[in-house]
Amino acid sequence: MRWMLRSKIHRATVTQTRVDYEGSITVDEDLLDRAGIWVGEKVLVADVDNGSRFETYTLPGKRGSGVIAINGAAAHLSGEGHKVIIMAFELTDEPIHAKVVLVGPDNGVARELVY
Repeated sequence: MRWMLRSKIHRATVTQTRVDYEGSITVDEDLLDRAGIWVGEKVLVADVDNGSRFETYTLPGKRGSGVIAINGAAAHLSGEGHKVIIMAFELTDEPIHAKVVLVGPDNGVARELVY
């Protein structure tokens, strides 16, 4: 069995950081759906601007809002305007094709790739 990248939201812009909030990352539900990431799913988040990485779980954000909110203690590891990569993995004994959602301005989907 191997941990394989299943899906990722690539270079989304953090719209909010909320230290006084339960830990998680709030993501526009449209982005979650496009990437195939479930609400409550464990994800690895990499901050492109400062190199920090942390694990958390997803919460649903308002559809079409473009919200990417880093909540709780992880808010200290990122900042508004930072670019992040949100990755979900799968434990499998077979190779899988990862779905990648490339994000454009206002966190709208710019392109989708599979590799």
